[in-house]
Amino acid sequence: MRIVIKVGSHVLAENGGLAIDRIENLSNLLAKLNKENEVILVSSGAVAAGYTKLSLDRSKIGNKQAIAAVGQPYLMSVYKNIFKKYDILVAQMLLGADDFDSLRRTKHAKEAIEVLLENKVIPIINENDVTTTQELVFGDNDQLSAHVSYFFDADLLVILSDIDAYYDDDPRANPNAKPHKVIDLIDEKSLKIDCEPNGEFATGGIVTKLKAASFLLERDKKMFLASGFDLNVVEKFLLENMQIGGTLFQRGKK
Repeated sequence: MRIVIKVGSHVLAENGGLAIDRIENLSNLLAKLNKENEVILVSSGAVAAGYTKLSLDRSKIGNKQAIAAVGQPYLMSVYKNIFKKYDILVAQMLLGADDFDSLRRTKHAKEAIEVLLENKVIPIINENDVTTTQELVFGDNDQLSAHVSYFFDADLLVILSDIDAYYDDDPRANPNAKPHKVIDLIDEKSLKIDCEPNGEFATGGIVTKLKAASFLLERDKKMFLASGFDLNVVEKFLLENMQIGGTLFQRGKK
């Protein structure tokens, strides 16, 4: 099984720096998955990592790009050192929307992915924040991970976030809101609600997850949304085929 795991900045960042404990827990899960599956990680966190080394005003695009440029190799070094404990080699790939608009670029990227996975290397993908100005300001890795899942032939996308499921109402405003266990269709109205990202380094919200899910549902692909803070739900789902939480986006059987 080929699985794409996407983890957001709000999970990876804490108190103005990287949440190393969460990264270690995530890496432990990926190491388990990598034994029997092919694993691709889409990781945010370059800006959060860079800010620990270069504390500039992030409201200026040039500064934010510079911070990302500093943070990306630092973030990769953290992953590299943690995965070394499991004797797993990781590789970095920086992709942007243009890479999926070009058949040639997509083909070359996929060829590299195939070689890495054949050799049990875990590719770690992030958006190229230094050059994709528009995506840096308005984009998010939810959309990137959906494209990675589709174009690189993954069986499942897992999004780990501060949002632990898709609810029938806003759980922050309505304590009686209930999580959906399975969703097979997303209406257009839900895709147009305002983004309300949590955390100073986050760029997404529930709507970006829904857009990613909609992209995959339209192409008969599956997505699972769960918490990145407590990995018990996703671990049960992926390793024991048991859903005790989260939301599975999957087209219904015809």
